[in-house]
Amino acid sequence: MENKIAVIYKSKYGATKRYAGWIALKLDADLYEVSDIGKKDLKAYDTIIYGGPLYIGKIKGIKFITNNYEYIKEKNVCVFMVGMREFNDEYINFTLENNIPKEITDNIKIFYFRGKMNYQELSLKDKILMTGLRVSISNKKQSDISDDEKMILEVINKPIDYIDKKSIDILLNNVCSNNEEL
Repeated sequence: MENKIAVIYKSKYGATKRYAGWIALKLDADLYEVSDIGKKDLKAYDTIIYGGPLYIGKIKGIKFITNNYEYIKEKNVCVFMVGMREFNDEYINFTLENNIPKEITDNIKIFYFRGKMNYQELSLKDKILMTGLRVSISNKKQSDISDDEKMILEVINKPIDYIDKKSIDILLNNVCSNNEEL
């Protein structure tokens, strides 16, 4: 039996779109920007993979999954987040608690991939936020500055790119092993 797969994404600066494209290509899946797919389209798929960037503690576009969960809860559902921080269970769990109801997170698979940031490419609003963060961080004692805060200070002067195509392998392996059950 063929497993039809939809990879759906929301991207802000392109990292999530890159990951979604790689995943769709490897799985021979249909690829959609979240605004291009509706609830009725989901019926055609056995596996739904959603990807969104982390932005100020929120997974952009995740409401697509939460709002349509009743229509996809019997399907194989994966969500991947793209952020700048190093993987940290505590941070990921906190993010999930603030974005997806527990009854949904208990029934979907979650993945985290690292993204990229180029201060020069940011919107004016995001540059203002970054400048405010930089000022706040700069007022701290050097010994009190976390690794994530050091990265924020660093990205102002040079782009940072943590995107790694190999990081999708865990998601691919998980989807492929589930396909054998279908």
